[in-house]
Amino acid sequence: MGDNRAYDYTPDSRAEREEYAIIQDWIPEGCRVLDLGCGEGSLLQALIRKKKIQAEGMELSPSGVEVCRSRGLPVRQGRIDDTLPWADDSFDYTVCNVTLQMVRYPERLLGEMARVAPRQIVSFPNFGNLRNRLDLLFFGRMPRAMLFGHSWWNTGHIHQLSVKDFEEILPRVGLQALAQAYLGRLMIPGMGNLAPNLFSTLAVFMTTRTSAAPLS
Repeated sequence: MGDNRAYDYTPDSRAEREEYAIIQDWIPEGCRVLDLGCGEGSLLQALIRKKKIQAEGMELSPSGVEVCRSRGLPVRQGRIDDTLPWADDSFDYTVCNVTLQMVRYPERLLGEMARVAPRQIVSFPNFGNLRNRLDLLFFGRMPRAMLFGHSWWNTGHIHQLSVKDFEEILPRVGLQALAQAYLGRLMIPGMGNLAPNLFSTLAVFMTTRTSAAPLS
């Protein structure tokens, strides 16, 4: 596979991911939602259609923004791990779906998500899963299972993290978990919920703000 750092979307790009159903179930109808790193807008479009939300998005890729706008989605172009151009509590929910591991400043992204909305939904590939551990153990190289066919040098994943890593950063950025869901294709069905850091391949968290001081 080629370089996936540019994320060049085409007009017929459409993604239907397994975690969409979880995110849709967690977000009430009619609320205000900001989708950060929205790609070509498939999740945003699904939320508008199924949950009748008031939605906005932000995406770095010019082609992603172009595709979103061609679909009538209100999306801005820009970095999501910088100060966001929205006031405090402009939204009810902020969403960052499988993008946290791709930004330079994930702690700043989480802090900004908390600033502009009281609840946040974050999903990410769980780099601590069993397949990656075995790949590193037996081959002594950067595990490729969660790089989706890419190599360490041509992937957009620059901050690989596990479920435990995410749980550890939450209090440092002034967040606490309200709900978790885990998806996986490893081992015995249901084992991902028993040992998610070992068996799940994707984690989805809903968080909220705490009184703890955020990471500076």
